Amino acid sequence: MTNLVVSIEQHPHQAAAGDEAREAVSALYGREWRGLVRLAVLVIDDRQTAEDIVQEAFAQLYRRWPLRDSDKALGYLRSAVLNASRSALRRRRVARLYIPPPQAPQDSAESTAVLGEERLQVRRALQQLATRPREVLVLRYYLDLPFDEIAEILGISASTARATASRGLTALTKKLEELR
Repeated sequence: MTNLVVSIEQHPHQAAAGDEAREAVSALYGREWRGLVRLAVLVIDDRQTAEDIVQEAFAQLYRRWPLRDSDKALGYLRSAVLNASRSALRRRRVARLYIPPPQAPQDSAESTAVLGEERLQVRRALQQLATRPREVLVLRYYLDLPFDEIAEILGISASTARATASRGLTALTKKLEELR
């Protein structure tokens, strides 16, 4: 705090310039922020990045204040926002060149048919199980729920849910062996 007081006392004209810059940029911010964000969103199609770009443009304007012609401050901001938006788009484009697009695995028709048949067998075997083990197995392995949630849903204890899942898997394995 004392450093700030000493700094202001030694350089009173810089403190006045800082106040002027703060007031001018704050007023401009209040009037133009929304429109500049819209401009950036239209260019880059990402609101979060657009807001960051506009914020940085105002920070640059504040650091450069006073401009030779303060009436051109809005033009300066628009140019800064457009340039930063273009730079963001270039960075995205370059990043996409280095990140290969995800490729879906290409299964053969035979493997797809076999997989479909195996799934059908599992469903048939599940349907042959008693209701409680079938419910526990479906909640655990199809919905990937933890045993605590399964217990809460079914109104049983977590240890009962684990034991039922274990017995259900054993019964399901036997049923699948019978179907094959």
